[in-house]
Amino acid sequence: MAGETEFAMGATASCADGPGGTVSRLIIDPATETVTHLVIEPKHRLGVGRLVPLDLVDTTAGDIRLRCTVEEFGGLEPAQETELIDDAGDLGLGGLNAPMGVISPVQAILQDTVPLGEADVERGDPVHALDGEIGRVQGLLVDPDDHRVTHVLLQEGHLWGRKNVSIPVSAVTGVENGIRLSLTKRQVEDLPPAG
Repeated sequence: MAGETEFAMGATASCADGPGGTVSRLIIDPATETVTHLVIEPKHRLGVGRLVPLDLVDTTAGDIRLRCTVEEFGGLEPAQETELIDDAGDLGLGGLNAPMGVISPVQAILQDTVPLGEADVERGDPVHALDGEIGRVQGLLVDPDDHRVTHVLLQEGHLWGRKNVSIPVSAVTGVENGIRLSLTKRQVEDLPPAG
């Protein structure tokens, strides 16, 4: 696993000319098992996170550097979009029974953006073995040449107290609503510890 790139949630990414932010989500194409984008949240959550295509990402010695300036980073596709929800139906306000002049409350909800046909993996997403949940996602190991995911990293503090467990992607059967495995808890426990 020495040649692989680790994309850990919470890792810091810097732009060519200044700060970028932290990795909050990874976007993967389930059909090809490749990472297509990193979602980078600006420092201190000032501004909206951005979808950063993997071809703008350099990794060396654990550092994530973006091949774009701070200004170019700000021009990338937003990783969240605002959706307005009309609460009138839920609260029984508005409609025919509303007195004149009553304004229906509208709520703004921030939704994560995921490109069509792709899925996102977030820190803390559950990892499900065949016989139940075994832990939470910490990050992914990715082949630097073709961006294919090779392993899923389990967050510290899972069932066995071992610091690092990496699960081969061949054991992953799905990434909707958490990561699903074709292994039992025991089989995951028997995997060799990650370096």
